[in-house]
Amino acid sequence: MSTIFDKIISREIPAEIVYEDDLSLAFKDINPQAPVHLLIIPKQHIATINDITEENREIVGHLYWVAAKIAAQYDFAKDGYRVVMNCNEDGGQSVYHIHLHLLAGITMGWPPFANNRPKQV
Repeated sequence: MSTIFDKIISREIPAEIVYEDDLSLAFKDINPQAPVHLLIIPKQHIATINDITEENREIVGHLYWVAAKIAAQYDFAKDGYRVVMNCNEDGGQSVYHIHLHLLAGITMGWPPFANNRPKQV
């Protein structure tokens, strides 16, 4: 299944790209939740965290390495930032292609959600 992220990777849909290498792509979120809100995606399609296999698990570490590299490059590493990966609907995932949200430029609070659909666990 092709997602909007696959179309950004193939350049079918434009995006404001801030970083790219052989394995990943980072671009500005079109609906930013912080002064800096970037999405870091693997070029390999992996739908959810649940779909990460032993064979492709290193890509997740690479995405975090890219996040740290961008934070240093744009000079917010020292002040701090948040990196989040959502999984499935209740986890807040809306595009089924794993991606990191890199958020910075504001002091982050906790908890980072509004629990409007409580569930019994």
